[in-house]
Amino acid sequence: MTTSDHALRLSVVVPVRNEEGNVEPLINEIVAACTSVGAFEIVYVDDGSTDKTLQRLRELKATVPMLRVLHHERSCGQSAAVRSGVRISKGRVIVTLDGDGQNNPAYIPQMLTQIESNDQIGMVAGQRIGRKDTGFKRWQSRTANRVRSWVLKDSTRDTGCGLKAIMRDVYLALPYFDALHRFMPALVVREGYHVSHVDVTDRPRYTGVSNYGFFDRLWVGIKDLIGVAWLISRRKRIPVVTEIV
Repeated sequence: MTTSDHALRLSVVVPVRNEEGNVEPLINEIVAACTSVGAFEIVYVDDGSTDKTLQRLRELKATVPMLRVLHHERSCGQSAAVRSGVRISKGRVIVTLDGDGQNNPAYIPQMLTQIESNDQIGMVAGQRIGRKDTGFKRWQSRTANRVRSWVLKDSTRDTGCGLKAIMRDVYLALPYFDALHRFMPALVVREGYHVSHVDVTDRPRYTGVSNYGFFDRLWVGIKDLIGVAWLISRRKRIPVVTEIV
């Protein structure tokens, strides 16, 4: 696997929008979970929040030295926020997680070790168990995952889990589009890498309500699913590149 020479082992990228009550407890959990892994950074991307999320992040920067904060002037969506964070990250491995507290950072060291254990693994995807969402939301997610799995054959039960570890160079090689985060396993396989999985226990969000609705996931997802299937069909060979010296 080809990787850039990054100064850090790990960057934790967290996209947030209107999560003012969740940033401090989650950052504290990330710091506690990652202390054992060596050098790391936390990159928060405020995606056009209209509450006090950005203010809280600015305050926390004064006491959390590994925290970096980006701000979108207006909301551009979760995938755009993740992309902004990854592009300025310094870690060889990127771990993403949702900013509402439902993803437990305690799984990060395990996922980091797993992705570094084999250079053919491009991504470790969390798969939620014990979902804490409403019955309608769980039905919606199960339906979308079954359709996606049937079409793309990506062998991933739950692509909606925000907790993912991916090599930075692999992420940057993926074609970018809105809602990319829901199709990353299939696109990582398209690049010639394996995807490994970790079961993670879902938690209730700390405070607030979800920023993503039914139509965001369903109708847009159908259009994206067709596009991703086309992309996969057009990648016939993975080049094996050797530099002659």
